[in-house]
Amino acid sequence: MPDTGPRPLRADAARNRERLLKAAVQAFSRPGPEVTLDAIAREAGVGIGTLYRHFPTREALVEAAYRNELGKLCDASRELLDRLPPDRALRGWMSRFIDYLTTKRGMSDALRLVIAAGTNPYAQSRDRLLEALGRLLDAGIAAGTLRADVETGDVLAGLSGISLASGERAQADRLLDLLMDGLRHRPTS
Repeated sequence: MPDTGPRPLRADAARNRERLLKAAVQAFSRPGPEVTLDAIAREAGVGIGTLYRHFPTREALVEAAYRNELGKLCDASRELLDRLPPDRALRGWMSRFIDYLTTKRGMSDALRLVIAAGTNPYAQSRDRLLEALGRLLDAGIAAGTLRADVETGDVLAGLSGISLASGERAQADRLLDLLMDGLRHRPTS
């Protein structure tokens, strides 16, 4: 019988995994002493055995939590385009990108441990982000609302800069609005 890959999780197992990932992101993003895996399991409402069935090591949990956050952000580009005009979808995604970078910075100590253990959780991050952002920019260009002469990598760099430079969320939102203004297509007369 041919191997068809990993079996999909049962609904209850999938819910447990999602609760564990959510609890892990929150726990690893908090400053202070290192959180225990027991505490993460308790916060998720599952036993430690359930945690270890899904994530055999602390590093596996950290990496999965980070990749899950990245996946949610990248998937949001399609979801937003399904609901909103491209320029508004892009602005909504930009806001989510700032949240993602804030979470990533909060998890930096935990992610450093994963890297020290020999794994690179960032291996495909840039490519996935460029693909999601490119999808939004292409939709805006096709709709005639966004400029066609902007490089996706430049927009990603601008978003990263806003995240690093802004002292508070309100300032980040103002800077995102300025970036959006620069990205809008302005018909010439």
